[in-house]
This record gives sequence, structure tokens and C-alpha cells, in this order.
Amino acid sequence: IIPTMGVSMKKGFDMNSICIPRLAGEAAGAITRLEHKTDPDKSLVINVEYNQLDPLLRTQGDCKGDVADPETGYSPFPGNANNIVIEMDAYAKTLRGEDRGVVVEFVNPKYKDDSRTEFKKPTRLECMMQDIPKLFQKEMGKEANIGFTMFDRWFTFSPAKNSLESGIEAVSKGSLAPGTMSSAESDKYIQNQRKLKFAGMDVPVTTEKDLVTIGGIPVTPGPRIILCPAFTISQQEILDKIQGGKITQRSSLVLEGHNLVVKNLDLDGALVIRAGPNSHVTVDGLRVRNDGWELKEIPEDADIPESVRIRGYTMAKNDSTIYIIKEPGNFLIGPDGELKKLD
Repeated sequence: IIPTMGVSMKKGFDMNSICIPRLAGEAAGAITRLEHKTDPDKSLVINVEYNQLDPLLRTQGDCKGDVADPETGYSPFPGNANNIVIEMDAYAKTLRGEDRGVVVEFVNPKYKDDSRTEFKKPTRLECMMQDIPKLFQKEMGKEANIGFTMFDRWFTFSPAKNSLESGIEAVSKGSLAPGTMSSAESDKYIQNQRKLKFAGMDVPVTTEKDLVTIGGIPVTPGPRIILCPAFTISQQEILDKIQGGKITQRSSLVLEGHNLVVKNLDLDGALVIRAGPNSHVTVDGLRVRNDGWELKEIPEDADIPESVRIRGYTMAKNDSTIYIIKEPGNFLIGPDGELKKLD
């Protein structure tokens, strides 16, 4: 959000949509510029929903529909991540306008199959926030400035919106974006792999060819890394708090703490470090070796809570090294693994 706000301020956008490179045919809306045939002032930049995009493109240009650009492998149209930054003065004008900020309702049915005779899920009346450019244009005319900011997919977009069954079906049809709980969780691990790599740590970063199928969904084989918001949310923080070190692919790592710094970590297994808001903890040269954690597919007849079953696997925590430091003060965890208070 923060860099998108910066772009909005620099470009003077009244509305700015966070976007990602979109896979052709993906169940995600696309940002387009719709040109009015007779009045250029009525042209606008707006999201077109995926179920409307292909029919629209089959009536325009080469009439091929929602297909990939052969040079990039992605759709020519940016994918809408549905994260929006709006300039408040412009928004206030729409709230005071004729429509009072209310966008037009519509229905987007999801069918079970191509026969289109049975719904996959209950169909509902919807109104989309991404349609609000229509109100901006109505109240501000050609002065409305609508734009988008593009980020790499790994940085900002991996929805957990589909059931495991729907995700498995999508994968069987060649989709690289199943949108399940397990794929979103995997993408978060991969994002954090990239962050630690950026900070200079020796970390294997999962690529598409490295993915392994668990519970019917391709996921990272590891390392599985959680960087809590209390540990880092910015580039500078990750550079300040991670110095050197290495992690093996089978490892799992959880880091939490505003005042936690990790230097020269050597991890092969599972490590959890949680430091309180007033606990200043430096990890320097810590070497961890244990059996770690691993993903286990859920048998069909297993009695597992739905909150876990939707992933298609459980996390078997065979062995862990865990530090929970809540006491205020300065602490050091050195190569021997002993937690020492320095004052």
C-alpha cells in the first residue's frame, strides 16, 4: 500500500488499483481503458471482470479473446488485485453526488460445468468497489484521473478464495494459480524466501519447476518462513535485521519481535524465535540441527478440523528449537544456543 500511495501522490491519481501480471483466462479482473465511440471524454480506465473480458475481447481487435501475449506469457491487461488507494477529496465528491457513492449492482453466477444448468455456489447480488471509476467520471468528468500500479505477483497477490476441490480441478486444467489456502500459504513462504535472499542470507528460493504436489496442489518444498509484522514490514528493516546466514530447503523458520536481529544463522530444521516488544534480542552465529517440520497429506477418512482440511495437509512438527522471550532487557543467543541476558 505505501509505495502505491507514493505513486498516487506523484501521478495525481484519484483512484489507483494495485495490479499484477495476469495469466490469460485467470479468474481475476483486468484493468482496461474503454474508449467511448463518439465522446472521448467518456472513455475511462476501469476493471473488467474476467467473465466479461473474454466475450468483450472476442468483439475487438484480433477477436482472439482473453489470450496471452506471446512475448510475456501474460495477458496484455494488468490483473486487478482489488487493493485500491483513493484520493479522499475525489471520493467525497462521489459521496455528495447524485449516486451517493453507490455503484450499480450485478449478478455473477458461477456454474458447475459448461451446461450452465447448476450453480457451483449460491449466486448473489453484488456491487463492486472497482466500478467506482464510473462515479468519479460522472461527478468529475474528464478531470477524473484513474490509474494503476503494477507489482510482481510474488510481492502482492495470492488469493485464498477457492475450495481445495476447485483448486485441484483448476490445476488439472493447467492453471498455475489455483487460489487455495495451500497455494496462498506456499506463496507467502516463497515471498519470505525472497526477502531473506534479498537481505543476503543463503536461502533456496522456490521456482515453478521446484514445486511439489501435496493434497493435489503444487506448493513449495521449503524452506517455510514466517516473518511476522512485528519483525519486519519494510526493505530497510529486513536489511537491518538479517545479516548473513544460511537455511536449508527442508527448514522452517518463524521470527517475531520489533527488536530482534539475526546474524549468521545456520539452520537445518525448525526454529521459532518470538521476542516481546521490550525484549532486545540478538541472534549471532546460532547453529540449529533438528528433525524439523514436514507437510503430511490428509487421508480421506481422517477426523481433521475443516480449518486444517481445506489445506489438504497437516504440519507434522517433529522437532523444534523454540525461544520465547517476553522479559524486558537485552539478550544474546550465540552459537551454543544458550539464551543470555546481558543486563
